Amino acid sequence: MPKLNIAKVAVENTAYHFDKLFDYSIDDSLLSSAKPGCRVTVPFGSGNRQRIGIIFDVCESSTNSVQKGIKKITAVLDEASLINNEMLELALWIKNRTFCTLFEAAKLLLPSGINLKIQISYAAVPKDENERNNLPDDERLIYDYLLEKGGYIKSSKLLNALGFDDSCSLPEGMVKKGLIVRNYDAVRNIGDLNVKMVRLSHGFEDNERSPKLTLKQKNIVELLRDIGSASVKEVCYFTGLTPSVTASLERKGIVEFFENEIYRNPYGGIDFQPENKDIRLTEKQNEVCKSLINQYKHGGGGALLFGVTGSGKTQVYLRLIDQAVENGDGVILMVPEISLTPQTLKLFHGRYGNSVAVFHSALSIGERLDEWKRIKRGEAKIVVGTRSAVFAPFEKIGIIIIDEEQEHTYKSESSPRYSAKDVARFRCAKHGALLLLASATPSIESYAAALKGRYTLNILNERYGNAILPKVITVDMSEERRKGNASSLSVTLVDELRQNLEAGHQSILLINRRGYNTFAACLDCGHVISCPSCSISMTYHHANGRLMCHYCGYSAPFTTVCNDCGKDSVKYSGFGTQKIEDELSQMLPEARILRMDTDTTMAKFSHETKLKDFADKKYDILLGTQMVAKGLDFENVTLVGVVSVDQQLYNDDYRSLERTFALLTQVVGRAGRGQYEGKAVIQTLTPENEIINLAAKQDYEAFFNTEIKIRKMLIYPPFCDICVINLICEEELFVRAGAKKVLEMIQIASREKYQNEKIIVLGPMPARVLKVSNKYRYRLLIKCRNSTNFRKMISEILCDFGKDTKFNKVTLYADINPESIL
Repeated sequence: MPKLNIAKVAVENTAYHFDKLFDYSIDDSLLSSAKPGCRVTVPFGSGNRQRIGIIFDVCESSTNSVQKGIKKITAVLDEASLINNEMLELALWIKNRTFCTLFEAAKLLLPSGINLKIQISYAAVPKDENERNNLPDDERLIYDYLLEKGGYIKSSKLLNALGFDDSCSLPEGMVKKGLIVRNYDAVRNIGDLNVKMVRLSHGFEDNERSPKLTLKQKNIVELLRDIGSASVKEVCYFTGLTPSVTASLERKGIVEFFENEIYRNPYGGIDFQPENKDIRLTEKQNEVCKSLINQYKHGGGGALLFGVTGSGKTQVYLRLIDQAVENGDGVILMVPEISLTPQTLKLFHGRYGNSVAVFHSALSIGERLDEWKRIKRGEAKIVVGTRSAVFAPFEKIGIIIIDEEQEHTYKSESSPRYSAKDVARFRCAKHGALLLLASATPSIESYAAALKGRYTLNILNERYGNAILPKVITVDMSEERRKGNASSLSVTLVDELRQNLEAGHQSILLINRRGYNTFAACLDCGHVISCPSCSISMTYHHANGRLMCHYCGYSAPFTTVCNDCGKDSVKYSGFGTQKIEDELSQMLPEARILRMDTDTTMAKFSHETKLKDFADKKYDILLGTQMVAKGLDFENVTLVGVVSVDQQLYNDDYRSLERTFALLTQVVGRAGRGQYEGKAVIQTLTPENEIINLAAKQDYEAFFNTEIKIRKMLIYPPFCDICVINLICEEELFVRAGAKKVLEMIQIASREKYQNEKIIVLGPMPARVLKVSNKYRYRLLIKCRNSTNFRKMISEILCDFGKDTKFNKVTLYADINPESIL
């Protein structure tokens, strides 16, 4: 019986409710290149428009068992598989866990620079004069333009040249009439970086029969004879000649040009000094290292490294990485924020040189692509980066380290909504690798898992060397107000800053809000100046003199006139990083202040530059949001100040106490990390709060014992999982009705098909910020167990809702264990 070769293909731009692996037949001419992990173009939908797809599997099937009219793969776009079998399995796993499409999951695994897009172009079909004259004016305009240009013209170029909108459907209508023809091309987002090289032609001999050469030409021939090949730019540099001399040699057949791919190195211009290879470990560090290396050598698994701030966790990382590199294994080190990367990179580049690749969002698309290629080709064995580093294309992973593992940035907030920690667990299980979670303030879930034996627990309870934990002073800001201090900075904090400045030491100040004033309201009518597109108040930014929305980016000029009642009575209150910077400049005019927040770190390598300047003691005070609170290690920093912690402490998210404790513990830990004693000042309106006191003592165990009882009583993780169902629509009526419909679907499913699934449903309810970018948001919160059956139930509800045409304006998605339930 005849056999047919079938490819199982994930296709781009499919809706979740009908997404699956689609069957396509493979022509014999494409069979050798159509491999799992390769990208293809395929006809899709009733119009057979070309789309990009990724092959997940290839199999044989009898012609009788194959559906009639099966479509064929149009073209294979890759010479070799970009995604190996392990990563294809990971894509399927991500789809099932995050409720995304297969193509979205597979696209995660590739750098954005390698992604392809379909480019449509058109060409005119020759017609006689009468037929052309009978065309409508717009069609005649398009037809004549294509006829004049000849050949295929890109759709975007055609429409822009003639003044049509990009969404214009005229060309497609003309295709159906047979007036023009359409062509599809798959083009890369960004190409490889190549340099023009030159070498002597094969078989060239300098003898009497050779063409006569000028003195300049002879100089180039002698250079190439000595070095073999060089870039045209290098030839010009070493000989002092112009490219025209090389071109004339090429015309004579004496030299030949060729292209050589080079890497876009994101840190090529930075001189990283070699680091001392010797690592001196304390007795406790050595004990932990031996335990972790033994675990790495005997099948890996999960481990938690719980070490107080300044305990030397990085030295433990280096010893483990040395072992993995010696064994030829790949290593992934993830850090939670871009601001943590510069110091880490300096250490790793100095120690391991070009074996280090970097993954983070501040790199250009081309740089990310080239770093990915270096890993894929085995030229880099260590990856340092943020969340996306977990997808590094290693063939063999030895260790994955997640530094500051409690951080929310390891969870994606956009589709696919994956957790990098979960992905790391999947990859370590596949590779038999060691997964090391590390922090001075582990997440409640991770520490509970370690106590239950799911992870090995490794503890560093003392600071490295002679460093001791800083002394902590808590300042009651209510008392400051009673004494007449209207400033955001207490007398105690300013005095400590002044003393530190006089001693020649540096300070770090944390204020976890950017901008100048965070609230503006009219004193006469009470109107709050809010974003017209979002249900949130505007923040005043002194730097640009505008009111800004931190959700959608809308801005308006500064004003004291109320746009509701028209009176000159608008009062600005609250404080952010810009206002604190202004107050510091007035109180300590001699201090050199460096502000680091989203507004000052938008430029490429701005983190590296600013932190290097602070390390070089060009600034006395580093003021910033939480990007200055974690991972930084400056020996000369002996004072840390927390301007305000109350807003985060009294947030109504169930993680608010955990996040506040972690933030305070981490920022206090930035002080006194070297030979000098440290001190920390925490400003609060509630100095009696137990969380503040525990953070001041750096007593994580006491905090955990308190928090775990609250979580158990209220049924929150780790005693359950949480699935948040989110609905978004431009019309509030539709989104509210959609939320009620989803609740009904959950109730029916849990009563009938999934009655064994024990769940608690809260809602539906408006999101904390109801409207963002003119879209209303509702949600339902489900306390559950993240089981296969539960995910199947949610998937069926998403699919059934997506098929209901009454709610085609409503966007529905599910997020399991989000970092925030607000």
